[in-house]
Amino acid sequence: MSWMRFMGLLAVLLAAGLASAQDGKPAGKTGPAVVLPPLEKASEVKDPDKLTRSAKSLGTMREALRGVLEKLEEARRTKDVVKLNCVNEKLTQIKGLLRISETADVALQEAVTRQDGTAAEHEYTKVMIANQKVAQLRSETEECIGQLAFRTDENLSVDVEEPRDLPGGDPTKPPSPPDVIVRPPPASPTL
Repeated sequence: MSWMRFMGLLAVLLAAGLASAQDGKPAGKTGPAVVLPPLEKASEVKDPDKLTRSAKSLGTMREALRGVLEKLEEARRTKDVVKLNCVNEKLTQIKGLLRISETADVALQEAVTRQDGTAAEHEYTKVMIANQKVAQLRSETEECIGQLAFRTDENLSVDVEEPRDLPGGDPTKPPSPPDVIVRPPPASPTL
């Protein structure tokens, strides 16, 4: 992936995360959403707290990644392509956000060391928005698998009771037709 394309993807992901962080709903969706706490202003958080919260957010995102990888394995075991594709899409987005966050965390540490408040605020905001977006994607993964909808047990058994007044026999094997007796025509016509 080229650097410009990566930066474009970063801008789109961060804009989607910012939109969802502001209104509590996933961008472009109208259904029930994960309720996310509002982001505090980065300027109101002290630099040591930024570093601590950023590290904690990275840990939370890595934990979410592990959870989504487990869901991916579950989708593979069920051999359901729709679930697998859905989870894989969310996994790809989470990996990208985690990669962006790790880079932003390193840049945050450098900015705090240089005492560059503007850069520190910017990098901290990136990590916090990515953390909220990852939490949203993790809950969407649950919906992919169907944990919030309907699940069946693999040991499920069904007992069928057949009514007694049904005709017997296997309908897939009908009885053979009766033998047709054909008489040959008379050998000579009679007058």
